[in-house]
Amino acid sequence: MGSFMVKISFISQKEKEESRGSVEFQVLSFTNNIQRLALHLELHKKDYLSQRGLLKILGKRQRLLAYFLKKNKVRYKELIGRLNIRETKIH
Repeated sequence: MGSFMVKISFISQKEKEESRGSVEFQVLSFTNNIQRLALHLELHKKDYLSQRGLLKILGKRQRLLAYFLKKNKVRYKELIGRLNIRETKIH
């Protein structure tokens, strides 16, 4: 259960406060929420409100990654490699 918290630990507290608005931090935050909700849904399969919330967060992350791909391809590739996210199909 603690595996999703490992992802955020590579950002120090100072960097976290400085970069909360950055695309990378937002994608990281969405990814942590997605992993947390996925674990929750494994236990509570009929929690449809959480399923809807998961789909909304997935959509937000997908749109943010599409924006990031247009703005900076190099950092986009690094980010999806670091977080083990599949590349978006929207190009």
